[in-house]
Amino acid sequence: MSAGASAGLSRRGVLAAGGALVVAFSLSPKGIAQQGGGARNPAAPGLPGSLKTTPFLDAWIRVDAASRITVFTGKAELGQGIKTALIQVAAEELDVAPGSLTLVTADTGRTPNEGVTAGSHSLQDSGTAIRNAAANVRLLLAQAAAARWGVLADGVATTGDGRFKAPDGRTLGYGDLAAGLSLHVEARPDAPLRTGPHRTLGLDLPRVDIPAKVSGGAAYVQDLRLPGMLHARVIRGPSDGTVLEEADFAAAKAMPGVVDVVRNGRFAAVVATREWTAIQALRRLQQAKWRRDGPPIPASDLYGAIQAASSRDEVIFEAKAAPAPAAHTVRARYTKPWLLHGSIGPSCAVALSQGGELTVWTHTQGVYPLKKALVELTGLPADKLRCIHTEGSGCYGHNGADDVAADAALCALALPGRPIRLQWMREQEHGWEPMGTGMVVEAQASLDAAGRIASWRYDVWSPSHNGRPAGAGGLLAGLEVDPPFPPQIPKPIPMPEGGGDRNGVPLYQVPSGRVTSHFIEASPVRVSALRSLGGYMNVFSIESLMDELASAGGLDPVAFRLAHLADPRAVDAIRLCAEKFGWTRRPRSDGRVGCGFAFARYKNLASYCAVAMEVAVEHETGAIAVRRVVSAVDSGEAVNPNGIQNQIEGAIVQSLSWTGLEAVGFDAVHRTSFDWSAYPIARFQDVPGSVEVHVLNRPGQPFLGAGEAGQGPAGAALANAVADATGVRFRDLPLSPDRVKAGLGV
Repeated sequence: MSAGASAGLSRRGVLAAGGALVVAFSLSPKGIAQQGGGARNPAAPGLPGSLKTTPFLDAWIRVDAASRITVFTGKAELGQGIKTALIQVAAEELDVAPGSLTLVTADTGRTPNEGVTAGSHSLQDSGTAIRNAAANVRLLLAQAAAARWGVLADGVATTGDGRFKAPDGRTLGYGDLAAGLSLHVEARPDAPLRTGPHRTLGLDLPRVDIPAKVSGGAAYVQDLRLPGMLHARVIRGPSDGTVLEEADFAAAKAMPGVVDVVRNGRFAAVVATREWTAIQALRRLQQAKWRRDGPPIPASDLYGAIQAASSRDEVIFEAKAAPAPAAHTVRARYTKPWLLHGSIGPSCAVALSQGGELTVWTHTQGVYPLKKALVELTGLPADKLRCIHTEGSGCYGHNGADDVAADAALCALALPGRPIRLQWMREQEHGWEPMGTGMVVEAQASLDAAGRIASWRYDVWSPSHNGRPAGAGGLLAGLEVDPPFPPQIPKPIPMPEGGGDRNGVPLYQVPSGRVTSHFIEASPVRVSALRSLGGYMNVFSIESLMDELASAGGLDPVAFRLAHLADPRAVDAIRLCAEKFGWTRRPRSDGRVGCGFAFARYKNLASYCAVAMEVAVEHETGAIAVRRVVSAVDSGEAVNPNGIQNQIEGAIVQSLSWTGLEAVGFDAVHRTSFDWSAYPIARFQDVPGSVEVHVLNRPGQPFLGAGEAGQGPAGAALANAVADATGVRFRDLPLSPDRVKAGLGV
């Protein structure tokens, strides 16, 4: 967004695709209804995707008299390229140029309620809904054109530029027809999709969100500047589970440039005219003593504490055939540490209280759930509070975005009429964000004399992977105000998608076995959703175990996997990956160089992803250099193949960082990883020498989503490659240089 455009944003603007300013909105119930968003409509279960809960066409697509088309989605751009993909989907079915569309993303005043943008659901839910809605709109416009001309509807054709053409050559623009047509009608599930060659689907169109990000433009909520804006910092102890003792708030408030110190119970924030002044006041207040508020962290044995904790146990898979006699048996225990989201930009929000209405610009993944929580926190009527998604510089799940939005909202209510920009500090982001939870897996599997899996037992222990705010008690500020709201009670995410048990059921054919999920309700530290939830750890464990079984039986790892798969699409992905990698010609282990392979279908119902990897291990330092990676992915019909490649490339690099470097440190009272030196992540020098991603396009098949398909296979492929190179199996994450050196006996 340009500096000139930002001036209008304080009252009537929201950020749209490509940085354009979309004007005219209302916080009133009437305004929301006119836009087709807000409250969910009566369910229409026969419709595809999110049309099931929001079936009216004008909630998704609006065409004005000038033929300007606006498309609405309740999903948020998180850096995954969903803006570009959804524009392509709509443009394909409306038969218009993608550049002629304006896309409005998650906004409680304008867009449908599609819950949270997570779990690789954006194309499955919103893409499918928009595609069907666009086909419905095109059908209605075509019927209107046919009626206007007195011809049959099947004789009317689109021209590709927002017009219809009659058999005799006459044309009418979409706007001419829409002016006399209401789109406030329910979608039909059988509206025909466009036939013939695709014009936008399947093409590598440039991402609309990238230019500002790579050119230093205003791309994120951190960049948002409004007229008269004040800057704020929240005051807390060093990490979750700690509280400040009484600080000298009066002295901070007396500092030049400080406008106010906002306090409510234990909640405290300093507001100033300049950001640096707010930071100086924060530093002064942080000199106060602090203490742990709650039981000590069992830092010496967190994994043991998880397994010893009270759990809700559920058998999620059972095959009861009598197992064949075991020729080889593998027993293993795998552990995953607590991980940070590691957002490069600390969490930030901007809030404005004006005329009794509160607007919050936020990089939350769920504007509607956040709105619900903020309504409870603030006591405002629901029609007086609006959340507008504005992208943040870092995401990957439930980081501090919701909490910082609540912090900013409380400050804005205390100082009405002035926009408040509140950003966390780096140490606050590391110290307070809800982490990806640690996990433990214990597994045992056997092979029969023919090299087939004979038995399988798998147990996974995990605290919750979903602490997203369902109410004020899910926000840090909600626990600090007086009186505090009751804290949320974690609940397991039901299968088949699952949380800690996501991907815990093997996709491979297992005649006899059991998988048990042990859900830990009481986590010793603050946790929530991190990209792929438990899928990363379960795929890491299962694919490590598959390699260990293949090794025990003297079998090729790829052939062993193929022998236990019945899904032809899984077979295709594995074969393509192995072929492109040159698996049969791969370098053989020489003690330092090795190759690994792994595969998964994300959640056992979404994208298929196979990864092959070549590494070199430096014994003297324990460093792992990833020489090359090849992946094959099948996510159904590919809207933007390069976008899918981007997602898998990013998943691979992130997973290599998780698997090779990342782990949060603790002592008995708090986290100890407050900066990048204490929590190292992958740097440019750690990026693989080459990464190839091959997309299996399936035109006509449902969108499956690819955002979280690559993390598990990439992590397992790394561990399998290191085992192949060194002959040492590492089962505890991360495979840090120190751990590798110790394992090699160096």
